[in-house]
Amino acid sequence: MSLSAPGRFRLVVIGGSAGSTIGLPLILAGLPHDLRLPVVVVRHIAPESTWEFFMRRTDADCALTIIEPDDKEPIFGGHVYMAPPNYHLLIERDYTFSLSVDEKVRYSRPSIDVLFETAADAYGESVIGVIMTGANDDGAAGLKKIKERGGYAIVQDPKTAQVDIMPKAAIAACDVDRILPLERIAEALLELERL
Repeated sequence: MSLSAPGRFRLVVIGGSAGSTIGLPLILAGLPHDLRLPVVVVRHIAPESTWEFFMRRTDADCALTIIEPDDKEPIFGGHVYMAPPNYHLLIERDYTFSLSVDEKVRYSRPSIDVLFETAADAYGESVIGVIMTGANDDGAAGLKKIKERGGYAIVQDPKTAQVDIMPKAAIAACDVDRILPLERIAEALLELERL
């Protein structure tokens, strides 16, 4: 069971690609240490990459615990989970993670669509999906599924994205709840947490 306080929303999933190395730390820095929601992140990274440098750099500005989850690890509120390189990160119906080396989706492993679609299956209407800057349409189908299951969709304003292809694809795929500049996304997540 996901260990987060009751409320309408119980999970945040964030996806980004080109430009997210700069944008993601800005979002995470805006989240307080007592955030009850778990935050799960897929960022397109090369198979030989590690999160170590990024996590060290981000950890200095982020009040939440940042970890790379293991297979079958339970999901806890107040944590940021970063998908490991060269693995799809999935969320199971028992609110644990699983890792997969299945084929790439939209040329990517980890894939944003895989995370978002499995989050929608596990959490239904209590998941918030966030699409950031990026250079392909990965995440659009996953965000659409989140919306179909009654979840909430936030997309970075394409005008503020370093690369606008990913946010534009997400906006075209579904009825997005909010289109926000990068610096307002953390604030929106905090508002939604209080519902």
